[in-house]
Amino acid sequence: MKIIVAIAFILILASLGSALFFLMRDKGKSNRTVQALTMRVGLSIVLFLLILLAYKLGYIQPTGIH
Repeated sequence: MKIIVAIAFILILASLGSALFFLMRDKGKSNRTVQALTMRVGLSIVLFLLILLAYKLGYIQPTGIH
């Protein structure tokens, strides 16, 4: 489960980086920045739902703050 979350986090950061790249390169003349940011939001929502599902199925357990 840790590997899946780490991969999803890396994909989210890569999408954010590509949005920055497209913003600097296209100067707002194309929709590639919007598409990259939309993908980032979608990946974040999927990651959140995956964490909730993993908790419900018992793959992860809360440990609390010690």
